[in-house]
Amino acid sequence: MSPSSAALKQYAAVQVQSSVSEASPHRLTAMLFDGAIERINQAKGHMQRGELARQGELISAAMAIVAELAGSLNRDVAPQFVDHLDGLYDYIQRRLLEANRRQDLALLDEAGRLLGTVAEAWHAIGPDRPSAARAGA
Repeated sequence: MSPSSAALKQYAAVQVQSSVSEASPHRLTAMLFDGAIERINQAKGHMQRGELARQGELISAAMAIVAELAGSLNRDVAPQFVDHLDGLYDYIQRRLLEANRRQDLALLDEAGRLLGTVAEAWHAIGPDRPSAARAGA
C-alpha cells in the first residue's frame, strides 16, 4: 500500500470516528443500515469475481451489523412491531448466510432489498419522532 493510500485510509477512519461520536441515536442507526447495505453490495462484486475470502468477510460484517440492529430493538415499546422486525432481521441474516454458502447473488440481492426497505422507513421517520425512535431500528 502506498503512503498516500495509507494516509487516505487513516483519514477516512478518523472521519468515521468523528461522525459516530457526534451522531444522534437516529443517525447512528441510519449509519448501521447504510454500512450493512454497503457491505452487501461490496460482497456481490467479490462474489462475481470469485473472491471468496473477501466476500465471506463482507457478508460476515453485514450479518454482524444486522445483529447489532436487532440487539438495539426496544422491546418495551410496540412489542408486536418489534417482534416482527426482529423476525425480519433474523430472516435477513439467514439469507446472507445461505447466499455465502451457495454463492447465490439472488439471495444477496434479496437481503439487500429487505434491509433497504427497512432503512428507507427509518430514514423517513427522521430524528424528530421520539416514539418511533424509542422502538428501535
